[in-house]
Amino acid sequence: MHTVWKGSISFGLVNIPIKLHTATENRDIKLRQLHKECNSPINYSKVCPVCDKEIKNEEIVKAYEYSKNKFVVLDDEELENLRKENEDKAVEIVEFVKLEEIDPIYFEKSYFLSPDSGGGKAYSLLRKSLQESGKIGVAKITIRSKEQLAIVRVYKDTLLMETIHFPDEVRSSEEVPNIPSEENIVQKELDTALMLIEQLTDQFDPEKYQDDYRTALLELIEKKKSGELTVSASEKEAKIPSDMTDLMSALQASLDKTRKMPTTRKRKEPIKKKA
Repeated sequence: MHTVWKGSISFGLVNIPIKLHTATENRDIKLRQLHKECNSPINYSKVCPVCDKEIKNEEIVKAYEYSKNKFVVLDDEELENLRKENEDKAVEIVEFVKLEEIDPIYFEKSYFLSPDSGGGKAYSLLRKSLQESGKIGVAKITIRSKEQLAIVRVYKDTLLMETIHFPDEVRSSEEVPNIPSEENIVQKELDTALMLIEQLTDQFDPEKYQDDYRTALLELIEKKKSGELTVSASEKEAKIPSDMTDLMSALQASLDKTRKMPTTRKRKEPIKKKA
């Protein structure tokens, strides 16, 4: 499993060297865009709309747009210094809470934690402590220059870290439009709805579910492949420079002209001297 981060996690005076591994993956099927005429993949270029030309990476700077078309430019050195100040490669658990106290809207991404060299015993201690207490740890971590709030909990036999949103990153539900106020619900309708919920209630088993669209799309792709209903990208033709074209035209014209000329000339008889 690929390691995406190395550092340590601490609670109190206990320090555990760890590795971070992405716990989930996006299984979406990515479709390429082709030019319909020749089936070649489409490339995307970084183009400046004012200069009307393609821009190289070394010509690009980062900036924050604080109002429409007004920017504060930040150079790479400033950003790197900020990153180094905040990324100390340590996860510090600052407090312990109950998992049910955190609404799922805060959860973002999951990572497996594995002990690095020499961290096995401390790793086991934290895992056992969380299991016995029924609590989870709340911590802070910086990943890819972004400071994250996170929780550490036990998942099966593994410590799992889940990054969670800061409060100001979760939008207020009061801003959602057209939410109806409480209306008069007929008791019979409510009883029927509750009965339906009861009939559909079961223990959650994730293995029962699958992405039906992705499965159908893969079947369609395989069907087209086996039926040889495929296309190939056209080879890019070598473009002859215009000056080369002009030169070739001139050479060809010269060659054609020489072909029209007689290949032999009549030999002149030598002038005889009079006796």
